[in-house]
Amino acid sequence: MDHSSGIRASLAGRYATALFTLANEKKSIDGVQNSLSILSAAMAESDDLKALISSPVVSRSDAGKAIAATAKSLKLDDLTSNLLGVLASNRRLDQIPAVVRAFTTLASGYRGEVSAEVTSAHPLDEKQIDALKAQLKKRVGSDVSVSTAVDSSILGGLVVKIGSQMIDSSIKTRLNTLSQAMKG
Repeated sequence: MDHSSGIRASLAGRYATALFTLANEKKSIDGVQNSLSILSAAMAESDDLKALISSPVVSRSDAGKAIAATAKSLKLDDLTSNLLGVLASNRRLDQIPAVVRAFTTLASGYRGEVSAEVTSAHPLDEKQIDALKAQLKKRVGSDVSVSTAVDSSILGGLVVKIGSQMIDSSIKTRLNTLSQAMKG
């Protein structure tokens, strides 16, 4: 399944495509993907970073300085750091999660992998992600790259999206289903 044309149509997709093209030219797709994973984990854990990304009141220059300092402290690669600077100067830091997802999809397609978006109530550690990749590989029959997101509102369990297929084992969905069944 080729999602690349749909990805390029979105704003985040255009940023991700440009980043992917540069990363491919510099033979640093893995390095960029690693930096994006580090950035995603930091966004999940840091309220300050979430506020910076979503705040409309932070000036362009302050956002640029803050995101540059963040990139440096997280030791992100140069391409990812430059992208964050561009996003800050264009007031598009809120696009970071979508850019990460789009880049992951592009990189997975390039490698011949299937990409999965996994949402959990709490951050997953590397061991859990590896176990999940193994289970998904059995299910889909090929290597799976996983991008993770945290949403405490699902309470527990996982929501896994692979292409148009969704596997929802979240406690929130189970409770809603049980509630509907009890209403009869």
